[in-house]
Amino acid sequence: MAATKAKTKAPTQICAVVGSDESEIKRAARGLATQMTPVEGGDFGCDVIDGVADHSDQAATRILQAVEALLTFPFFGGEKLVWLKNANFLGDDAMGKSQAVAGALEKLVQTLSGDLPTSTRFLLSAIGVDKRRTFYKTLGKLGQVEIFDKVDASKSGWEEEAATLVQQRAVDRGLAFSAEALEVFTLYTGGERRPIENELEKLDLYLGAQRRDVSADDVRLLVPMSRAGIIFDLGNALAERNLNRALGLLDQLLFQGETAIGILIVAIIPTFRNLLLVKDLMTRHRLQRPAQPFFFGKTLERVPAEATAHLPRKKDGTVNTYSLGIAAIQAHRYEVPELRAALEACLAANVQLVTSPLDPEVVLSQLIVRIVARREN
Repeated sequence: MAATKAKTKAPTQICAVVGSDESEIKRAARGLATQMTPVEGGDFGCDVIDGVADHSDQAATRILQAVEALLTFPFFGGEKLVWLKNANFLGDDAMGKSQAVAGALEKLVQTLSGDLPTSTRFLLSAIGVDKRRTFYKTLGKLGQVEIFDKVDASKSGWEEEAATLVQQRAVDRGLAFSAEALEVFTLYTGGERRPIENELEKLDLYLGAQRRDVSADDVRLLVPMSRAGIIFDLGNALAERNLNRALGLLDQLLFQGETAIGILIVAIIPTFRNLLLVKDLMTRHRLQRPAQPFFFGKTLERVPAEATAHLPRKKDGTVNTYSLGIAAIQAHRYEVPELRAALEACLAANVQLVTSPLDPEVVLSQLIVRIVARREN
């Protein structure tokens, strides 16, 4: 699609709500539609075009219907809103790449960037938008674009993005999380906006008007514990050298059907690997223990690049500072030789789990006792 020179419109005249979080997009779009629909417009104040299409020709038709509505003056004069609702043809797929859709979008851009009457407003809500396309970039120049993307929990470092979202939502409610409470809540809710909102509402009602500080105990009491939450809590208990809690969480994971080898690889090994990495860095470079996991990223920026080249990375190539920050808070509880011995014990347990007839629960329980229990001097 050819690029079109954009004339900037008033933010309230052209708005778009896009992203991958369908429920949040629909919520935000409804709110904007209410604001943008003229009060005195009556039944003719909002012209809604269904943007859900089954194929490219149908998608092109819906876009051209929006163009026609934009060029049609409101009945009885006055103002009106044209809402292209729940569009599903702007993604990186066959329908989104089709010539029919590209041609129709070009006409829409020309209409929006031309002499659009000041009495006419346009709202687009779309799910799964390809942000590399010319249409999306031009839309951002023409008006106001709000983006609501899901947190991808399959990507390394998602916890930091999710924790930021939780903090933003908590501030809106006047809630203040402790560092541990934020970590636990983030893992329990998995970065999903709806569970985050639901659980924040529960905490809000539980605390009441007199108390606004959220503790980790509050979160554990009220927020349901997901698989990811239990794994996170197990890692925390191991890092804190809380033996009783670690063994209890191990039993809970095994009861839920998790495999011993999976628990070892997903929870135990990463915990001690991160502890060893940050303990070594903090010892060599005399780094201070961070007050919160977020702060450790700034600390690492002061360390020479060659000293952090071996640290685990996210898909974008940056260091996964959040998980390392969690380890840095607890690293003082272990010495470097203990952590090296712990990883060697994990390797031995891995071999036992795949070659030995011993009960897997016994193998992991013995491993946790061996590496977490404090040695008497």
